[in-house]
Amino acid sequence: MSNDEPALVPQEFAVPRWLLPSALIHELDPDARALGRRPRRTARDWVVDVSCFLLAVVLGLAAAQSLSGEPGLPHPAAVLDRTLGGLACAAVWTRRRWPVGLAVAMVVVGFLSNTAGGVAMVALFTLAVHRPFRYVVWIGGVDLALIPLFYWLRPDPDLPYAGTVAFTALLTVSVIGWGMFVRSKRQLMLSLRDRARRAETEAHLRAERAQRLAREAIAREMHDVLAHRLTLLSVHAGALEFRPDAPREEIARAAGVIRESAHEALQDLREIIGVLRAGEPDDAAGGRPQPTLAALDALVAESREAGMKVTLDHRVADPAAVPASVGRTAYRIAQEALTNARKHAPGTEVTVQVSGTPGAGLTITVRNPAPASDVPPVPGSGQGLIGLTERATLTGGHLEHGATADGGFEVRGWLPWGES
Repeated sequence: MSNDEPALVPQEFAVPRWLLPSALIHELDPDARALGRRPRRTARDWVVDVSCFLLAVVLGLAAAQSLSGEPGLPHPAAVLDRTLGGLACAAVWTRRRWPVGLAVAMVVVGFLSNTAGGVAMVALFTLAVHRPFRYVVWIGGVDLALIPLFYWLRPDPDLPYAGTVAFTALLTVSVIGWGMFVRSKRQLMLSLRDRARRAETEAHLRAERAQRLAREAIAREMHDVLAHRLTLLSVHAGALEFRPDAPREEIARAAGVIRESAHEALQDLREIIGVLRAGEPDDAAGGRPQPTLAALDALVAESREAGMKVTLDHRVADPAAVPASVGRTAYRIAQEALTNARKHAPGTEVTVQVSGTPGAGLTITVRNPAPASDVPPVPGSGQGLIGLTERATLTGGHLEHGATADGGFEVRGWLPWGES
């Protein structure tokens, strides 16, 4: 939805917009608040305003009729009373724009004019609805304090003084209470709407964070998979480059490995891109099954075919019993360590040792001695180990790596393997 689309509120409520107060719509419309626009009256507002005006006029006319029977009231005072009452009725239409000003003015006018009593009640109700409690306390308190004085100066000829004061005070408190009840209902609606918006925003942020974490996991998976394949390609392509006079069988064998590694890399890349498009975790993605600890023998055999010297010490009695997530992480650790050994220590003998039992955890160690000669640094080195360290931590384990005393390198990881 675009920012300039006006019909935001009707989609948020089960009732039409014209049935809602304009002040409530204004609070829920961020564009109106940002531009400082005054809320327009809705159809409901017009009905309420006309009703308040008619109520004030009816009460004013009734009070004006009773002025003729009020003893001791001079004619000029009666004219002033009626005039102020008529002006007060006209001022009802300003109650939404200046609720405080109208209520303050009606404190003075209501004390001088009996016909303005209905307008004074409407002003107090509007004040209680549209302004905080502190305004109601001061203005309503002054109104209540002036009631005994007003009826002392202008007693009702048909009712006793105490009864008139009590009835008027009770009516004033009831009007204020009604207005505060309406305001509390609106505040509750606004707070519920604000809470719903915050919950929606938090859910959106959680979804974005989950998506980001999923993409980071896929990026780590892509690095682990493709680095191994592309290193095989680099090794055999380098062999063909530096040994163009190699026997025909070796050239054919190296070309076969290059072709197979390129095919495997392309297949892995397609699977990972498929996960990105589908938005599903790697376990749910279609294609080939994800590697587990049982595939470690095939990984070592593949490295040996590429010309590496790899010794595998596999002490896990039943690799299939290892949980899939733990076995896959162990496989990726071995894959990344073999890839790093091939890049940074070519020609050395790499030892891969795996051991563990349910309850004690799974330990995987990959070490290689120092290379016979200096090897040029490889750009971007170390990123795979950083990702694997985070991956092992997420599974509840840990990964350590670093140089050994003889100048070699060792990667050692421990992963949790609970009781079955």
